[in-house]
Amino acid sequence: MKIRKTIAIDMDNVIADIESHYIDWYEKEKGIRVDKKSLSGLPETEALPDKTAVMRYLFTPGFFRTIPVMTGAKEALQILSGNYEIFIVSAAMQFPQSLSEKYQWLAEHFPDITWKNIVLCGDKSVIGTDYMIDDHTKNLDCFKGKPLLFTASHNVHVNHHVRLKDWNEATVYFENELRK
Repeated sequence: MKIRKTIAIDMDNVIADIESHYIDWYEKEKGIRVDKKSLSGLPETEALPDKTAVMRYLFTPGFFRTIPVMTGAKEALQILSGNYEIFIVSAAMQFPQSLSEKYQWLAEHFPDITWKNIVLCGDKSVIGTDYMIDDHTKNLDCFKGKPLLFTASHNVHVNHHVRLKDWNEATVYFENELRK
């Protein structure tokens, strides 16, 4: 029996479109629509005009539960799961409600991923998969497998990891990995 390689996939800014969610919540709160392009290169907590907004949203019940799915994520994970073992890995301990809300979100949007393949943790340095897709270099820099940076506004100037700009590119990347 061939052992399948494993992929750890982050949630926020990878399968969950948290940037769009910040923008939508900001518009509902302030009546101002922020252009996503204006977030480019800025740390997440400094991206919106009100610098306290992002942290406030992260501590608001219902925020994590209502994030939209990243374009192409469902289809890509379906394809990848045919050849790889997929683990959803998210640092869900910092914000009190995120643990349960992220689990509920996954059950709704990715019901084929079972509890055995969901890792909601504090520090991702313990993850031992073959690959990790994440939008934060702090998680990739200490990863012992193959780190893959998923493009998000806050990481556009990072150049020290293999970059995946979207789920189409990620699917192609892993198809090429199978050919090696």
